[in-house]
Amino acid sequence: MDILGIFLGTAANLAVYNTGGISWRLQLGSAFIPAVPLAALVYFCPESPRWYIKKGRFQDAFKSLLILRNHPILAARDLYYINAQIEVESEIVGDTNYFKRFGELFTIPRVRRATLASFVVMIAQQMCGINIVAFYSSTIFRQAGASDLAALLASFGFGAVNFIFAIPAFFTIDTFGRRSLLLFTFPQMAWTLLAAGFSFYIPEESSAHLGVIALFVYLFAAFYSPGEGPVPFTYSAEVFPLSHREVGMGWAVATCLFWAAVLSICFPRILDAFTPTGAFGFFA
Repeated sequence: MDILGIFLGTAANLAVYNTGGISWRLQLGSAFIPAVPLAALVYFCPESPRWYIKKGRFQDAFKSLLILRNHPILAARDLYYINAQIEVESEIVGDTNYFKRFGELFTIPRVRRATLASFVVMIAQQMCGINIVAFYSSTIFRQAGASDLAALLASFGFGAVNFIFAIPAFFTIDTFGRRSLLLFTFPQMAWTLLAAGFSFYIPEESSAHLGVIALFVYLFAAFYSPGEGPVPFTYSAEVFPLSHREVGMGWAVATCLFWAAVLSICFPRILDAFTPTGAFGFFA
């Protein structure tokens, strides 16, 4: 769903390309369109049964589960199961609060190893440069000598590849495995980034210049999508013990988004200082 949103964003940019001086306003404003139905539909979402149970509102939890399950017996089973999990969790966590558990992410050896593992896969998701390519793809293709329209078309192609090649993750993440997916896709991401960077040395007057750059950027996205795309979130959600899963996953996602912000802010300067070839090489 994340990369479907990116894909639709590239489509929206392309749709309003020919609207003159206000096109950039329409590109930014297009994000308002899905936000309106989302804001309305949130009111129709059932509240989390787990949240109701933690608050002691068992009747409300059962009503919520009836919406989510196909039969009242299934809803009753899950009501009991979730409640049993919460009871075990409260025994493990004891009297601690959120801030104490956050400190324990770094002080308890078992939890610290999980914290380090989730940190590594999450920071790697940003340091491989995927969000830079996603956010600045049209800028990168513009640097490659493409016209405004060609850059937007190439950016749309990147969004499409990123989306389509995420579909294999549904079939491989539980069979091939999280670790194996990362071990296989990371080297492929490295060489495709290097190849994309060195492709900038092809003379701009050559018809191969833009095509070869786009090819390797697309190959990079194709290897990223079933591996470093979904795996960090799945892995981080599973690696923590139940007692610290909530705070641990919060830490993992904060790591990912913090470095996404840092790179997004710094990338224009990186592009100026390193040139596109150096920037791709840095992320490789």
